[in-house]
Amino acid sequence: MVTSSAPGKVYLFGEHAVVYGEPAVPCAIERRARVTATEREAGLRIHAEDLTLDGYTVEYTGTEGDHPDIDVSDSLVEAGIGYIQAAVEQARDAADRPDAGFEIVVESDIPLGAGLGSSAAVVVAAIDAATRELGVELTPEEIADRAYQVEYEVQDGQASRADTFCSAMGGAVRVEGDDCRRIEGVDTLPFVIGYDGGAGDTGKLVAGVRELRAEYNFAADTVTAIGDIVREGEAVLGTSDHEALGELMDFNHGLLSALGVSSRSLDAMVWAARDAGALGAKLTGAGGGGCIVALDDSDETLTALRYTPGCAHAFRAELATDGVVQE
Repeated sequence: MVTSSAPGKVYLFGEHAVVYGEPAVPCAIERRARVTATEREAGLRIHAEDLTLDGYTVEYTGTEGDHPDIDVSDSLVEAGIGYIQAAVEQARDAADRPDAGFEIVVESDIPLGAGLGSSAAVVVAAIDAATRELGVELTPEEIADRAYQVEYEVQDGQASRADTFCSAMGGAVRVEGDDCRRIEGVDTLPFVIGYDGGAGDTGKLVAGVRELRAEYNFAADTVTAIGDIVREGEAVLGTSDHEALGELMDFNHGLLSALGVSSRSLDAMVWAARDAGALGAKLTGAGGGGCIVALDDSDETLTALRYTPGCAHAFRAELATDGVVQE
């Protein structure tokens, strides 16, 4: 039996644009998914716990008609199970054990579909735990690559390397196409997260931006402009100029709104954070619901979000300097 954990993430800059080869800067946060892998004689048995902040438990055996009865959309549940199945296949491939059976237990304090990288964290932790259980130890870079292959498969070719690389490596990272690297010198960022209790459908939202970009030149220019913001932000990241970072976050949110991926609840939380004195605030992830990230080292933003209609949860999230680890 082996247990591994991997962190979730927020996008400081660059979501959606990263799909088109523009750079992005995600940052790992200390909200983690933990996966325990135990080898069994044959087959795959999955126990998933606490995959939303409200929590639930689902036992899934993979038999026909076996479907969890929980208050989460079918597409998210099916995708979640698909991620774990594909992660196990990657572990079997890495260990050259195609018929290895597993008992998999997933525990996570990262809500599904909220833009905090829940699927990437689960996949990264699952690959690490399952390969270790089979006697193989992969490097974080190897795990990141295999985890990306899982997301690429499950998301029908619309994934980027950003989430999985960030979860595997920890800290702040820069991703541009296949070029991924950790940004050195970033030890802490004062993140506050607001969560509306919902979840966007990543596949549909990514497809919507793709259609908009194909139809309108302004949408393609907006994607390019997000890439420009990332480059400006990268030059500031690691310095003490958090005001400049916050201003760029605000610009990034405006452009994401123009692409149609924000929502009333996300906008309400963004403006509540700004009104409370946050240096910057934006949606994080695919959008359509889920989470916003604000930059603020005071208590005002956290308090304001907790009293904002439509905000179900608000919490601080420290920068996670460690990526995937065996526990």
